Amino acid sequence: MLRVAVVGSGPSGCYTAQGLVQRDPEVLVDVLDRLPCPYGLVRYGVAPDHEKIKSLQGSLHTVLEHERVRFLGGMRVGGPDGLPVERLRRLYHAVVYCVGAAGDRRLGIPGEDLPGSFPATEFVSWYSAHPDAADAGFLRGVRSAVVIGVGNVAVDATRMLVRGAAELRGTDIPQAALDALAASGLTEVSMVGRRGPAQARFTTKELRELGALPRTDVTVDKDDLALDPADPGTLPAGQRRNVEVLRDWAARSAVAAARRIRLRFFLRPVELLEAGGRVGAVRFERTAPDDRGGVTGTGRYEDLPAQLVLRSVGYRGVPLEGLPFDAVSGTVPHREGRVLRDGMPVPGEYVAGWIKRGPTGVIGTNRPCAKETVTSLLADAPALARADVPADPVAALRAAGVEPVPWRGWLAIERAEAELGARLGRGVVKLSDWDALLAAARVP
Repeated sequence: MLRVAVVGSGPSGCYTAQGLVQRDPEVLVDVLDRLPCPYGLVRYGVAPDHEKIKSLQGSLHTVLEHERVRFLGGMRVGGPDGLPVERLRRLYHAVVYCVGAAGDRRLGIPGEDLPGSFPATEFVSWYSAHPDAADAGFLRGVRSAVVIGVGNVAVDATRMLVRGAAELRGTDIPQAALDALAASGLTEVSMVGRRGPAQARFTTKELRELGALPRTDVTVDKDDLALDPADPGTLPAGQRRNVEVLRDWAARSAVAAARRIRLRFFLRPVELLEAGGRVGAVRFERTAPDDRGGVTGTGRYEDLPAQLVLRSVGYRGVPLEGLPFDAVSGTVPHREGRVLRDGMPVPGEYVAGWIKRGPTGVIGTNRPCAKETVTSLLADAPALARADVPADPVAALRAAGVEPVPWRGWLAIERAEAELGARLGRGVVKLSDWDALLAAARVP
């Protein structure tokens, strides 16, 4: 039997495990995750009101319950407190790293580190109950917010900022986040992009959800739309639909509403301005289209008031100690999924997902990505199988003092979250801290 470790239990890790056991009956897969909970960004990156996308957990659940797949939670790999990559490699015939892109791209402008300025992913992690997420008081004293970026994460953050507590009560959002949103005094959110509507990265489905929010008015600046040189008739279908939705909103008159979302384009952030010891506004430079498909500064500036700024300008891979890393692309160098060391493929080390290709695509993009890596690994399998590895890596880990959270531990966490929801008069409610998760995992 060929023993393979897959590091990461998000979609790329689960699709890799699925491909291995489906294509070779002689493969045993251990799926390791540093959290006691599986599913990666499907659990901790999808907004709680997106229940259809979250339902993907069901298919990932099926993969992790396969008779030749074993989930090992609470397994940190690399770093000062983690299992060294070299040690992990000696326990398995092959290791596939599916560790995603956990870093955030920065704006690189003055004031970016002022209190009240956060990566949007920290806000997402907080309302998604990630155990590493601290209650940073995101909404405390906030009347207006600016979300910098025009991708789906920016749309999610914008929607959640104005979403009413009554609409979220039936979701799995943690109670502390629900209470904070219910008490919020925020009345206006500006979502801002440095380029035009035709270059926005959000999907039309996500965009339209903003217009369906109760007690919320959505406005679009007609002047921003007029700057866009693109002819909607020549755009790809998705971009054309986005522009059509935005033009419809721009043609409407503003109406009285408890909260307002302003969609702005052709504004580049140049500085976060301080007020009272925290961020008080964002200074933008007006941009204009150039002749190369980008934008150029115009020297005209506009300040948007904000006591909260969420930066959503992209993810970035994080180096894993013991693996090579390309700092420019934020990925592990590879050839068809085989890790490259000094330009040469290393038998037994592989990558899949965002750490392989960068933070691109949607959840389904991970399937062909994982398939390529699985194909490479199985082509190498005859040589890999000759290596001498422990009969059971978990027994070796336990002998070294490492105790993984097994699948039954995760099922116990699921039961505890259902019980918490019942006590609160809600559905399932996520546990949001390490102690609670690990205590629940130990319940028989």
